[in-house]
Amino acid sequence: MKLKTDALRHRHLPLLLVGFFAAAVMAKPARLKFVVHEPSRFHFDKPENYISMYHQEASDTLYVGGQAVIYVLTFNNRGVRDVQIPAPSDQTAIDTCKAKAAPLELECDNFITVIEKVNDTFIVCGTNAGSPRCWMLVNDTVLTDVQGVGHIASPSDISPPYPSQKSISLPADGSLYSAISAVGGHAGSIRRTFGSQKLLKTENIWLLNPQFAGAAIIPSSAKYKEEIYFFFSEINKTARVDEEPYRARIGRICTVDKGGIEPLLPDSWTTFMKARVMCGAGNTQQQYNNMKQAVVLTAQDNRAGVMYGLFSNAWGRTVICAYSIEDINQAFSTSKLKGYSSSFIGNRPGMCGRKNSSVESHTYMKNLGIIRYHPEIEDVIRPVGVAPLDLPTDDQITHTVADIVLAVNDEHYSVLYLGTEQGKVLKVLHSSEGVFIVSQYSMFRNEGPVLNMAINPQKGHLYVATAMEVQRLPLADCGRYGDTCRECILSRDPYCGWDKARRRCIAIPPGYNVTSGTLIQNLDQSNSSVCGEAAALKQRRTSPKEVLVPSNTSIFLPCPVRSFHATYRWEKDNCIKNYPCLFSGDFCVLGPAVDTPLRDGVFRCMATEDGFKVEVISFKLVNHGRLLAASLASTVGPSLMLAMAAVWLH
Repeated sequence: MKLKTDALRHRHLPLLLVGFFAAAVMAKPARLKFVVHEPSRFHFDKPENYISMYHQEASDTLYVGGQAVIYVLTFNNRGVRDVQIPAPSDQTAIDTCKAKAAPLELECDNFITVIEKVNDTFIVCGTNAGSPRCWMLVNDTVLTDVQGVGHIASPSDISPPYPSQKSISLPADGSLYSAISAVGGHAGSIRRTFGSQKLLKTENIWLLNPQFAGAAIIPSSAKYKEEIYFFFSEINKTARVDEEPYRARIGRICTVDKGGIEPLLPDSWTTFMKARVMCGAGNTQQQYNNMKQAVVLTAQDNRAGVMYGLFSNAWGRTVICAYSIEDINQAFSTSKLKGYSSSFIGNRPGMCGRKNSSVESHTYMKNLGIIRYHPEIEDVIRPVGVAPLDLPTDDQITHTVADIVLAVNDEHYSVLYLGTEQGKVLKVLHSSEGVFIVSQYSMFRNEGPVLNMAINPQKGHLYVATAMEVQRLPLADCGRYGDTCRECILSRDPYCGWDKARRRCIAIPPGYNVTSGTLIQNLDQSNSSVCGEAAALKQRRTSPKEVLVPSNTSIFLPCPVRSFHATYRWEKDNCIKNYPCLFSGDFCVLGPAVDTPLRDGVFRCMATEDGFKVEVISFKLVNHGRLLAASLASTVGPSLMLAMAAVWLH
C-alpha cells in the first residue's frame, strides 16, 4: 500500500486505496527466489511447536518462549549468542493435568505464552500444565514471582491453560491487555490484566466463542481518544449447513476506559463495540470468514492506516484482505447499533472521551445500558476494492508481519512479509497498482511451517521461526538484486535504491533527504527507464560452454531462471528463430524435439523483461562421434548430460 505523506496528515487514505482491485489478473509468482544461508541462525535442541516472541525496538535481542524454557537470543552478523532460562511446570500441576486429561498429554508442561514489557516490568506467563502462572523476568536471567508492581489479574486471565488455545497480549499506555480464545468451558474474553489502571473485562454475552487473531493500538493525537482493536472470529449461530460456521470481527475499546458504576458494568468495558468483517469477492459466495491473523500499519498519530487480515475458508485456503483504518473508525463512530433504533441522549454510547462529571447520572446509566445490550454496529467492514490481494495460491500462508517504508519519492509504501506452510517467506510490495511479490526466501534446513515472525524496522531486521529454527534476515537486502541500475529498479524493493554516484544498489539511509538525494526508484510499475542508460543497453554476451555430445545421446540444456517475470527463449547460431523451453524447478530447459535438433552449434538462452533482452547462458554443442553404450544412453544419458551442464552454471 502506498501512503502519501500529506494524505496521511489530512486523513485521505481511502482515496489512495480506491481501485486497488479494479482489474483481476492472474497472480504472478515471486520475481526473484533466493536460498538463504545466513549465519544469523539459531537451531533449537528439540522441536518447539508452540512459540511466543518478544522483540524490543532498536535491540538485537529476541526473546522466544518455548516448552519450559525462555530463549534469550542475541543476533549479530557472525552468529547468535543464546541464554536459556529454565521455566519448568510445578509437579503438582503436571500430575493434575494428566489426571484430568488435557487436550493432549504433551501439553501438560509449561509452555511460555506471554513475554511482554510493560513500562520497566518484564511479564512472562506460561500454561504451567493447565494451571497458568506469571513471573517477572529480571536481568534477562531470573524468573521471580510478580509482586508489588501494580494491579495484576489472575494468571488464568493472561495465559491460556494449554498452548493450543490461542491468546493475544498487547502492552499499551502502561497497561497489559490480554485476549484469550474460547475453549471448552472457557468463554473467552478481552481484559486489561496488568498496570496502574483499573482491571476490566468483556461481558460474556458480548463474545460468542471467540478465536483471537491479533490486536493493535490505534494512536490518536488526543491521548483520550486512543483505541485498541482486537481481531477475532466468532461462531455464527445462524449459519446454514452449507456455510462456514464463523464470522470475522473487529472489537474496539478505549484505553482511557475506567469501567462503569454499580449496578451497570462496574468491572467491565464501557466502550466495547464490535463489527463484522467481510473478506471475499464482492457479494459472491466466495467468502473467507475465519480470521487467522491481523496486523495494522499506521503512520504518524492519527487514524489513517491499513489493516491486513489473514483469512481462511472452509477448505483451508488462505487469503489476505486489506482494510482502511479510517473506514473502520468511521463505522464505529456513525453506524447504527444492532437492535437499537431509538435516538441517543447526549454523547453517543461507547465513544472514547474524558469522563464528564456534568452528565446527568440517568443519562449516563442509560448509555451504559445501551452499550451493555447493543455493542454490535450494523455496518459491515468491507475490504478496500472488490477482492482479496492477488497473491499466488500454491502455498498456504501461516503468519504475516508488515512495515511502512518511506521511499525516495517521499511517499509511504506497505511491505508485507508472508510466512508459508513450506517454511518460505514472501516479500510483498502493496501499492496503488496492487501487489508485487519482490522475492521469495527459502531459508531453513528443516522444512516446516513458519510459526512466528517479528519485525524490527529501527534495526532493519526480520526474525522468522519454525519449530526447529530461528533466523534473522535484513529488511534491505539490496545486494542480492544485481550490480546494474536496471536490476535494482526492477526489484521494486522500497528499502533499496540505485545510487547514481556510486553505481550501486543500496539501502536507503536513515534521514535520507528526498530533495537533494541522488537515489532513484520506480515502485509503482516495473519500468527501468528512470535509469537513463537502459535505452542504450547493449545485449550482454556470454562465453559459450563447450559440451561434447555422443552420437546416440539426447541432451537437455539448462538455463538458470533469474527473474520469474521474464520470458525465456533459446536461439541457435544467432538465427531469428526462437525455441521455447520447459520450466523445471528454477531452470528453463531446452530438450530435443522434431523442430529443435540439438546438434552442432551455439545455443543461447535469452531472457526478455521490461522490453529488454539479455543473454543468460550459452552452450556450444560439439558432436563427439562416439557411441554411448545403449543401456547407459537409455537410462542415465539425458539426466547425466543435464547434470553435467548444470555444474558449469556455478
